[in-house]
Amino acid sequence: MAMIPSFFNNRRGSSIIFDPFSSFEAWDPFKDFPFPSSSLIPRENSAFVSTRIDWKETPEAHVFKADLPGLKKEEVKVEIEDDRVLQISGERNTEMEDRNDSWHRVERSSGKFLRRFRLPENAKMDQVKASMENGLLTVTVPKEGVKKHDVKAIEISG
Repeated sequence: MAMIPSFFNNRRGSSIIFDPFSSFEAWDPFKDFPFPSSSLIPRENSAFVSTRIDWKETPEAHVFKADLPGLKKEEVKVEIEDDRVLQISGERNTEMEDRNDSWHRVERSSGKFLRRFRLPENAKMDQVKASMENGLLTVTVPKEGVKKHDVKAIEISG
């Protein structure tokens, strides 16, 4: 029964009211187990785990869009590796704590992120462009023109 949180105790006549929207930290059902609790994992290790990146293909290019709120372009790297791999990485630093400040909650992630995408054969690796505006990174990889194959009629002998 130790796994059941205390808000289930004393059902009759209890003055304790469970408010699921209160500002208290979430109950950790694994806190009494011998393995590390999720609340003990340093925030730096969990940052940007879910950096969202969209990849769409237009007739002219492959376009990647990444949501990177709060980052400056100097904090983001866009690289192309020889084997047609697009790599987007960066880092958000934690705010320096002032000894006079009293933090009530820290939910914004900090730390490093890295995403990699293998580009198709038709990508023009030498013409990749990247821009960043209002926390939205856009990487445009132009495509080779569609090669039209010449069709040669072969006479059938009989």
